[in-house]
Amino acid sequence: MNKQALFCDGTGVYVIPPEPVEDQKIILRFRTAKDDVQEAKVVTRETCYSDEEGSDKGKTIFMQKEQTTDVFDYYNVKVQIGTEALRYYFEIKGTDGETIYYNRYGTVSEPLEAYDFLLIPNFSTPEWAKGAVMYQIYTDRFCNGDFSNDVVTGEYYYLGARSEQIEDWNQKPAKTMAIREFYGGDLQGVLDKLDYLEELGVEVIYFNPLFVSPSNHKYDIQDYDYIDPHLAKIVEDGGDILPEGCTDNSQATKYQIRTAGKANLEASNAFFAHVVEEIHKRGMKVILDGVFNHCGSFNKWMDREKIYQKEGNYEPGAYCSADSPYRDFFRFFNNDPGAWPDNGNYDGWWGHETLPKLNYEDSVKLENYILGIGKKWVSSPYNVDGWRLDVAADLGTTKEYNHDFWKRFRMAVKSANPQAIILAEHYGDPKEWLQGDEWDTVMNYDAFMEPITWFLTGMEKHSDSSRPDLCNNADYFVNAITHHMAAMTTPSLQTAMNELSNHDHSRFLTRTNHMTGRVEHLGHEAAESYTNSAIMREAVVMQMTWPGAPTIYYGDEAGVCGFTDPDNRRTYPWGHEDKEMIEFHKEVIAIHKRYWAFRTGSVKMLMWQEGVLAYARFNDRRQFVIIVNNRSEAVTLHVPVWPAEVPMQGFMRRMIYTYEEGYTTEFEEYIVENGEIVLNMGKHSAIILKKREY
Repeated sequence: MNKQALFCDGTGVYVIPPEPVEDQKIILRFRTAKDDVQEAKVVTRETCYSDEEGSDKGKTIFMQKEQTTDVFDYYNVKVQIGTEALRYYFEIKGTDGETIYYNRYGTVSEPLEAYDFLLIPNFSTPEWAKGAVMYQIYTDRFCNGDFSNDVVTGEYYYLGARSEQIEDWNQKPAKTMAIREFYGGDLQGVLDKLDYLEELGVEVIYFNPLFVSPSNHKYDIQDYDYIDPHLAKIVEDGGDILPEGCTDNSQATKYQIRTAGKANLEASNAFFAHVVEEIHKRGMKVILDGVFNHCGSFNKWMDREKIYQKEGNYEPGAYCSADSPYRDFFRFFNNDPGAWPDNGNYDGWWGHETLPKLNYEDSVKLENYILGIGKKWVSSPYNVDGWRLDVAADLGTTKEYNHDFWKRFRMAVKSANPQAIILAEHYGDPKEWLQGDEWDTVMNYDAFMEPITWFLTGMEKHSDSSRPDLCNNADYFVNAITHHMAAMTTPSLQTAMNELSNHDHSRFLTRTNHMTGRVEHLGHEAAESYTNSAIMREAVVMQMTWPGAPTIYYGDEAGVCGFTDPDNRRTYPWGHEDKEMIEFHKEVIAIHKRYWAFRTGSVKMLMWQEGVLAYARFNDRRQFVIIVNNRSEAVTLHVPVWPAEVPMQGFMRRMIYTYEEGYTTEFEEYIVENGEIVLNMGKHSAIILKKREY
């Protein structure tokens, strides 16, 4: 049996329709080599109904040959999906009598349930998010468009020191504890650079947290109801900064006015609504960062710093009073009335007192409040297009409650905006949250960032360690990425956030220098030394041609380097960009956006060997072949392209080719003979080929 010809996945060519509703009749499809199979059967593990009698739970259903080409046969079967998820795999018997099975892992000798195909009725992800080109903005470091709202030095005290205003935009962040450093990037700066983002090809802007917060990263939220005026609008200013040596924020009157004064908060929300409107006018979407597992010690519900007590017109915080209406929003270990005021004996996430963990199980009021926040920002007048959920699996104190909460969160958000995306940060197997009633998808660490980083650089994603044995290890890459992709259904996979870098990990370009360590030990300069732009270009080609939503961390396209936090949060280098890298990104993004096959098409590995990967992206209209040579020497490759449904004889056109010194989009064609192409690939190179259309 020609096993390389066998193919099926969850895309719209092989499941029709690909996102069925309950009790809907669907077509399941399977591909084989022409005249190579005696019979093809689909084996279901749940109840479904077909045109064949007696197709009950776990039934094996015969498929019918419905279409034949010069190379392939296509087998179909009609089934009616019920109200429960449908798990299935295929059983194929060749003309030689051999029987094999086919599931999400491919051809296998034993059909393990973990790799079954899975269809979940009524589960769909937004069409706009499938393969969407996203751009992550860490707002303080992107662009300063309004100097009047900048945090000033000494405005308040946090984690051992006063806030600091950095006046030199190009200064590197401090090597440790840089969360109090502010460069002044803001939403006006984003507005000012929308032309740039549109020209780059961005379709979605994902903002790191924007809500009121004392840090530049803003994962310690102070007020979920308002955008931070330091990022938006300060219409009423005044008060005093802290005196030198003062650590008491009850005296930080300037900060109190700026962040708790209702005029500033309301003006900031109005300005944010305007920002979203302007982004939408350009056809782009907006995703907000939702930090709902914990808040910050400055939060108005806790008010450890007495910000809201001093500003007035707020209920007392749980730190300040035993009678606070927010007391049960947190879990206090000492509930003796004498522990108040200033009860600091509460549960902090990972023990951090500045990150009080929210106590959902004991407070229906808190739960309803956060569900309301989930709805508020995807509704008018803000009309945000979705949420990225920070440490989403940590929310609550039990797994049972966690799942229960996200089910309610999904209902709340989708009731307000059915096309909003719910995208979670998660490390490890996300399968239990991706059953159609909680998250839509995840930040794709396991099935994208990590396998690609190991293959191209042999580096751990923080640059904390290296594994030379994994660099160029094509077998490891294929096995790892196939295994982890199987944890997601197709709707989740097509919308997964595929990043090379982000605010939690080293910059990918820095990983290409193979230096292990962090900035406090190695220094800023080391992050920029001995980097390899050719490997970066390989990575971007893979990012823009792999299933999922390719997500650029601001500045990656401009050559920004950096070890892990805080060095990965350098400012965007306006005026000092790597312009060739930007132009390269524009070219590859344009290719990605031009063809729907890169958004919802099939992916199939064609061949792999040490340092070399060749794979296809294709649908029933277009076929592409992507080849990456990560070796330090040129290679001549024979790549079978017929499994991508490229004709056995013909031509493929080069769309882009990257090499050690740069890249080219000049026209060139490659001959297809007997279903394969032969080509020379330079060291650290990548190519995208498209079947020539006649």
